[in-house]
Amino acid sequence: MDDFIRVEHGAFGVSTLFIDRPEALNAVNRKILLRLKEVLEELSQDPKVRVIILRGAGEKAFIAGADIKEMMPLDRSDAAYFSRLGHSVCMLLEHIPKVTLAAVQGFALGGGFEFALACDFILASEKAVFGLPEVSLGVIPGFGGTIRLARAVGTAKAKELIFSGIRFKAQEAKELGLIRKVYSEAQFFSEVNEVALKISKNSFSAVIAAKKLMNEFEESAGTHPKVDAEIHQFASLFGKQDQLEGMGAFGEKREPKFKGLP
Repeated sequence: MDDFIRVEHGAFGVSTLFIDRPEALNAVNRKILLRLKEVLEELSQDPKVRVIILRGAGEKAFIAGADIKEMMPLDRSDAAYFSRLGHSVCMLLEHIPKVTLAAVQGFALGGGFEFALACDFILASEKAVFGLPEVSLGVIPGFGGTIRLARAVGTAKAKELIFSGIRFKAQEAKELGLIRKVYSEAQFFSEVNEVALKISKNSFSAVIAAKKLMNEFEESAGTHPKVDAEIHQFASLFGKQDQLEGMGAFGEKREPKFKGLP
């Protein structure tokens, strides 16, 4: 499809939402974010949908992050818009009156990992690879990663992961408490569907009441001011020497030479 978004509706209200751009490891750009937001809003209003499985097309990636080529020339204003758009998608994944499952096979990096963190929970295959590598590009996570990762694993561990930009595999994600189980590659998506079906067959009004209550507890910690702060800090780094060097080096497939200058 031209918009790189595809939805498949299954039994018992289980729908699978694909980011369908496998040739770019399902990297997202502004067009995809806008369409993803639109589709999630449509699914939110569909009474037949109970559970949404978010996954990437192909076998190599869930979502490998944002499209670096599109991001590199952004000025501060455009970067703020891009970050706010990503946040709006994550807020939908987090608060939509459906259950959202991130089915991670392959790379879930940058914005892809942030989308997964925004879902109600993550299911991962043994091939899953997670990470927030934005500092290696001269920027920071811009779709809620600084907020949700700290909430999921604790501030100290989140700092280590974000400051280093390291990638880590499914087993370490399990040890961190990000996922409950590592699924075999061969059975992964059938196992994901089984989990989704088990949820969808329960009292859906009760499930959503529990989701709403648990999210309200999280919101009491003051998430929204943190979102605005992340957007501001993310955007403030665009147009600076390190951002241009980091993203330029990524495109040229070389090591960046950061100077840390304003």
